[in-house]
Amino acid sequence: MGVIPAFLFALPIAVAGPIVKSEFIYEEAPFPACHASTLAETKGGLVAAWFGGTAESNPDVKIYAASCISGVWTKPEVAGDGIEGGVPYACYNPVLFQEPANGPLLLFYKFGRGPQTWKGRMTQSSDGGKTWAPAWNLPSGVLGPIKDKPILVARHTLLCGSSTEDKGWRVRFERTDDWGKTWTVSSYVNDGVTIGAIQPTILPMGGKRLRALGRTRQQKVFAIDSADNGLTWGPMRLLDVPNPNSGIDAVRLRDGRYLMAYNATTSGRSPLNIGISSDAEHWRSVLVLEDQPGEFSYPAVIQTTDGMVHVTYTWNRRRIRHVTIDPSLLR
Repeated sequence: MGVIPAFLFALPIAVAGPIVKSEFIYEEAPFPACHASTLAETKGGLVAAWFGGTAESNPDVKIYAASCISGVWTKPEVAGDGIEGGVPYACYNPVLFQEPANGPLLLFYKFGRGPQTWKGRMTQSSDGGKTWAPAWNLPSGVLGPIKDKPILVARHTLLCGSSTEDKGWRVRFERTDDWGKTWTVSSYVNDGVTIGAIQPTILPMGGKRLRALGRTRQQKVFAIDSADNGLTWGPMRLLDVPNPNSGIDAVRLRDGRYLMAYNATTSGRSPLNIGISSDAEHWRSVLVLEDQPGEFSYPAVIQTTDGMVHVTYTWNRRRIRHVTIDPSLLR
């Protein structure tokens, strides 16, 4: 990769068409590498988080967060660490969720020596991500949302897409009725062999129907459906959507369509695309966010109260890029 002029990191890029703005969240940070961003909207604006350190899985990797205030991102600050018993462990895959009715901003993440043995941890902020409470571990065996945002399936019931990697890649669902204090964990919904799947994102399909989509080792995005708000799930299947063994994220738009951010390839992590669907089953790419050589991966997607779609993603493990999209112009 060639030398990139410093001004390209500093200046947001306004683009005609669906992309309203494209920018890096930070220019300088106390870490050289980053990955796995997450997004939430608070009453004060956007908050993003990711993990950063010398390299993934190194014990100096922590969770960092920044806020977008009046269109300007604040300096990244530590929001969580992996210290346990005085020993530092690497942090992984943060997930933000804003409680309704101006409740706390929740931050879930994992820590440990790797996905086979990591543990779940969480913290919260009562001031929109400016400061964070001391983190606490989730109950033994609970990991929380593994990469993508959870969804509310009842007034206080948060359903989280989770997965494990110790005995094959297997998906399960975890729910909490009290914002993370107590949990119920489902059985695994795949055998980890026929389809090796992780990192589900959950979409509401109307009524109590849900669909989860996610990453696989089979070069396709998986899908699995529930008719009872995630209490039970049908068989897992593969969609006709390419997946290069990399994370995706999706959201149901207010106009009823579905939007997915994904790598539209079966190998590598470029390009990074936006897909649209009317039924969350059949997808077509309508926008390319990145298509040059490199890694552009692990997108996070939300739609904010103003109707705009916001996407963050890993940019060559060196930066987190934020893109604002007008979904009314995606056809």
